[in-house]
Amino acid sequence: MAAKKILMLVGDYVEDYEVMVPFQALQMVGHTVHAVCPGKKAGEFVRTAIHDFEGDQTYSEKPGHNFVLNFDFDDVKAEDYQGLVVPGGRSPEYLRLNATVLELIQAFDQANKPIAAVCHGPQLLAAAGILDDRECAAYPACGPDVEMAGGHYVELDVTGAHLEGNLVTAPAWPAHPTWLAGFLMLLGTKITL
Repeated sequence: MAAKKILMLVGDYVEDYEVMVPFQALQMVGHTVHAVCPGKKAGEFVRTAIHDFEGDQTYSEKPGHNFVLNFDFDDVKAEDYQGLVVPGGRSPEYLRLNATVLELIQAFDQANKPIAAVCHGPQLLAAAGILDDRECAAYPACGPDVEMAGGHYVELDVTGAHLEGNLVTAPAWPAHPTWLAGFLMLLGTKITL
């Protein structure tokens, strides 16, 4: 397996597990992961938020860690990467206001490169206009975003993931095993035991 270069789009209050786990897991299997945030450089950090499911009508939110970025956003070119990861949390809500972020997502999709989005991450896919007539899982509260963007919201168990074409999407971090497995499959990553 040839190692791939993966781009991860993050911002302040990205969900802690949804940035930390994929960042480490993708490196564990040999891929290079560049975690970037608009307006920030390598060595700077974004704050994370821990979202949990504790029986309330929606998730609870607690302060997470400081996640250190390892690449400069201004140096990112979509053609340098073989895949894209879009974690959830609160960051997609404001990152979708950044035209360069949306152009990056569109470039990955137009090149049919694997895109993995989890929880609120599909808000960025919707804002980038790449969901027209496509199925997409997301945190249930983001279902209307998917539908208003012309997509078809797929309701899944919190541990499930949905694959369609170059997209793998999931409702939240409990889906990491299936979501990341789907992304690795799209990347062509083979793991032998």
